[in-house]
Amino acid sequence: MRADPIGFACGAALGFLGDRVLGDPRRGHPVAAFGRAALAVERRLWRDDRGRGALHTLVCAGGAAAGAALLARAVRASRSRTADVALTAAATWAVLGGTSLGREARAVGGALAAGDVEVARERLPHLCGRDPQALDAQQIARAVVESVAENTSDAVVGALVWGALGGVPGLVGFRAVNTLDAMVGHKSPRYRRFGWASARLDDVAGWPGARLTAALAILAGPDPRGAWRVARRDASRHPSPNAGPVEAAFAGALGVRLGGTLAYAGRVEHRPVLGAENRPVRTDDIERAVRLSRRVSLLALGTAVAARTVGSLLTTARTATARTARRSR
Repeated sequence: MRADPIGFACGAALGFLGDRVLGDPRRGHPVAAFGRAALAVERRLWRDDRGRGALHTLVCAGGAAAGAALLARAVRASRSRTADVALTAAATWAVLGGTSLGREARAVGGALAAGDVEVARERLPHLCGRDPQALDAQQIARAVVESVAENTSDAVVGALVWGALGGVPGLVGFRAVNTLDAMVGHKSPRYRRFGWASARLDDVAGWPGARLTAALAILAGPDPRGAWRVARRDASRHPSPNAGPVEAAFAGALGVRLGGTLAYAGRVEHRPVLGAENRPVRTDDIERAVRLSRRVSLLALGTAVAARTVGSLLTTARTATARTARRSR
């Protein structure tokens, strides 16, 4: 049985709804299980060497995608649309993290609104890897908005893009690559070489999702013209090829200023300011960012389903044309 666009549409929608209603489980999450397996492989393979890091990436991300491909093939061979929908729904729910992203952002925002900066600092590591002790209330709010923007792409839109392109293997493969980047892709002494392959692969895999996220943020935000202006001008100034367009689009859409000085585990970075003409981030902008993230995510689901359907129709049309041509010979 060929890949079924109706099965993908129903499965993706159900998985998206499952994430919206249930969020991530506290225990037994498939992504956490993958992380434990990747850590076990790292213990066996680690060397301060790019080649070993590339092998680690191949074993973990490649193994996850290959396993998903074998499972999807078995389901297609069963010719059961119900099984196809169920597998796609389960995979979509497992790889999406939009609801948990919003919950954590709102938890930090609630603490800031209550004037409890210490609680906000305690919750911030659930969203990003910055040193919370180096941040005041306004800087925490800015960090949350930036994290919501970037993770809308990483935790939702990017996965849906690869689901549209590759079905269940695309969903699983993208989440595996993104998880590996979070684990080993940073520039610490241990992972500067070992994590290079995971970081570069994540840049490649995240490229289409980041551009779609930025485009949808421009369309869905309260200030499309401002979002387009800031994204076009400032996106390339960000050191990350994928976070740049997304954060710049969110900055313009929300009318806030993102970027600037930040600290990661004692390492200070001075990043370019995105939307320099806008006002600083306020605590209430966290809720605005979460709402924008949700609108973008819903639009991304519709885009992924439409793209998968159009791709299937074009493939069917090409196959029919080729058969007709062969018969006429």
